[in-house]
Amino acid sequence: MALNWQRQCISAVLLVLALSASQVTSRKLQQVSLSERHEQWMFKYGKVYENDQEKDRRFEIFKNNVEFIESFNAAGNCKPYKLSINEFADQTNDEFKSLRNGYRRVSSRLISSRTETSFRFENVSDVPAAIDWRKKGAVTPINNQGPCGNSWAFSAVAATEGITQITTGKLIALSVQEIAFCETKGEHQGCQGSDRNAEDAFEFILRNHGINSEANYPYNANETTCNKKEEAFHVAKISGYEKVPANSELALMKAVAHQPVSVSIDAGGSDFQFYSGGVFTGDCGTVLDHGATVVGYGAAGNGTKYWLVKNSWGTSWGEQGYIRMQRDVDAKEGICGIAMDSSYPTA
Repeated sequence: MALNWQRQCISAVLLVLALSASQVTSRKLQQVSLSERHEQWMFKYGKVYENDQEKDRRFEIFKNNVEFIESFNAAGNCKPYKLSINEFADQTNDEFKSLRNGYRRVSSRLISSRTETSFRFENVSDVPAAIDWRKKGAVTPINNQGPCGNSWAFSAVAATEGITQITTGKLIALSVQEIAFCETKGEHQGCQGSDRNAEDAFEFILRNHGINSEANYPYNANETTCNKKEEAFHVAKISGYEKVPANSELALMKAVAHQPVSVSIDAGGSDFQFYSGGVFTGDCGTVLDHGATVVGYGAAGNGTKYWLVKNSWGTSWGEQGYIRMQRDVDAKEGICGIAMDSSYPTA
């Protein structure tokens, strides 16, 4: 079976190389086609460039990204996930990371030196084979953080929304704006959230004795100051938070079986930038640069186990804003470091 899969993979790669060779002879036609596709893409996503020079530069980036995406998908037998031309197709990978990730880059050394909190699910032995907190009414719709590095706040808010619904029966969209722009513990504030993580958000909710709703204090990535009046109004609160023991997918599974959990991941690769569906098994490291929320787990039709992860890049990315990431991998850190640094609020 494995040998057959490898042969399919090799055949697909050879096909990609053959297609690439044929494309060289029709580069002018391809250039016209890509130009038209870029215009259609600009219209779809409302993209407007400040001048022709910037448009030309963005087209070159778009062209390179399209070629990367199509070459990847042409070798479809090699990976159980697909890429697509999404709203980030005119950004280099470095630009994408700087605009969208914005999570504190945490090293293994710093994680291992943190003070451990209690883990209430340590002795849990009976967990379901699969769970999806969306189906249980504990997950609000997908948000879009925009060009703002505050994924840490979206991650923590989604986990807080989850525990609030589980304990009260009420699903309330909570204010990311309040967390991102009123939390002042770190060096940076608001969109420059590179020195914060989900625990900072939970600490803020505790100090503030609660958090406002999205309806009362809506998200606006362009705002840079805290609205003290709205900060003082609360619709939900937590009693504390706990860390999931690091480098244990089993521990993470125990926690997710009971509630959505904030995680940090390495989301810096081009595969992640253009992910559109399937179980993500791509190459990634453990340089944790993005905050997200695990809202379930399960297994695909072919038996591949996955984590169901809620992201904050809008519904045009991934599976309507979600990504399924491979679970139970050989590395103790989990794929993209998903098991390295996670936490959850308590009611």
